[in-house]
Amino acid sequence: MKLIVKVFPEITIKSRPVRKQFIRQLGKNIRAVLRDLDPELRVDGVWDNLEVETQVSDSKLLGEMVERLSCTPGIAHFLEINEYPLGDFDDVLEKCKLHFADQLPGKIFAVRCKRGGKHSFSSVEIERHVGSQLRQQCGAAGIDLKHPQVEVRMEIRDQRLFVIHHQHNGIGGYPLGSLEQTLVLMSGGFDSTVAAYQMMRRGLLTHFCFFNLGGRAHELGVMEVAHYLWQKYGSSHRVLFISVPFEEVVGEILGKVDNSQMGVILKRMMLRAATRIAESLSIDALVTGEAISQVSSQTLPNLSVIDSATDMLVLRPLLASHKQDIIDCATQIGTAEFAKHMPEYCGVISVNPTTRAKKPRIEHEESHFDMAILERALERATRITVDRAIDQLGEDLQIEEVGDALPGQIILDIRHPDAAEDEPLALPGIEVQTLPFYAINSRFKELDANRQYLLYCDKGVMSRLHAHHLLSEGHANVRVYRPH
Repeated sequence: MKLIVKVFPEITIKSRPVRKQFIRQLGKNIRAVLRDLDPELRVDGVWDNLEVETQVSDSKLLGEMVERLSCTPGIAHFLEINEYPLGDFDDVLEKCKLHFADQLPGKIFAVRCKRGGKHSFSSVEIERHVGSQLRQQCGAAGIDLKHPQVEVRMEIRDQRLFVIHHQHNGIGGYPLGSLEQTLVLMSGGFDSTVAAYQMMRRGLLTHFCFFNLGGRAHELGVMEVAHYLWQKYGSSHRVLFISVPFEEVVGEILGKVDNSQMGVILKRMMLRAATRIAESLSIDALVTGEAISQVSSQTLPNLSVIDSATDMLVLRPLLASHKQDIIDCATQIGTAEFAKHMPEYCGVISVNPTTRAKKPRIEHEESHFDMAILERALERATRITVDRAIDQLGEDLQIEEVGDALPGQIILDIRHPDAAEDEPLALPGIEVQTLPFYAINSRFKELDANRQYLLYCDKGVMSRLHAHHLLSEGHANVRVYRPH
């Protein structure tokens, strides 16, 4: 399979050195993203696009390649093509017939040709010749340039002919790693996941920072959605997942701060901690998922006071977004289901939160706060590369594993719905139910407590993690299914 990758249009208007840098970075990213599928993958760069060629023929692997490229920042779209040496008009006609003859009988069609280089003919001339001959020789119903049923597409580049079979859309943006690094404050909900995606799509290397306000299930849920975002949109680079234990900070705020000021002060403490972490990693900016007045702490006066807690740049890509637009984007990128099932946690809930915070008042309230507690939280923060986060979490968990399911036991397939659909688990005489890992914490309590459940996933890591959590929550009817 050969692909022609068209870069995001904004890249093409950059200066020559910047454009070359961006395209070189995109080539590196494509190699990194597809390396495990084809170690021999060839990626060649030219001025306005990249050519990707693989000798892999397995349809499943090819489909996975297409899926990964569709989610790689920097790509506007890419074309599946067959390449031939450029011949005369009749030779071009024969190559088009080879690929489109069986699609044309009885159909309205159009011929599209893009051309680059010096030739003795125009794009329109070759379109007319090929179109008229295909109509005569292939039994087509007619030609309509505006509303064709079939498009015969080709590109001529110097002395090469590309016959185009299919176009796949990308997500656009800049190649990941071509710009600076950021640290995203992640809660795992709709807003922070969409904000992280938008930074990644813009080419900014995005690390994840989670403030744990008191729940192992919540930490695991945020780690899972961070891993999903990285795997789907950012796996060309290694980034960090940083977890900061903030329970003691919350307790100090609840005990020392006036009720109405608690939400703003909690956000200021998070920015202070995130700034320290970002500075230690030479990261240039913080990112949050805040939108104007979505909640009480996000009014303009409050955001101004919150930002005054740090000298670091704080980016808010969703600042003027409507909630439904954010939810729609989360649905599109695949994080909505995670957000819907994110475990509840107890944070700082003010009865009458201020919407017009005053800096002197906030600083007065903070004077009661023991900053040594914030220092302890930073000392206890954990850092792990997001690609290894879930694997390392499950390494030390001793959970009973079952190699053979017995009649009466129920296997819960907790894989992502796409994986469960592609390779469904079926065992004779054994009931199998699908319950995605991101929903299991919220929905397990709805299941029959008198039945035995065996959790199943491909590697056994996610199943061990969730079995461990459910057991710690008092559900004794849980094991892990690991077939021999």
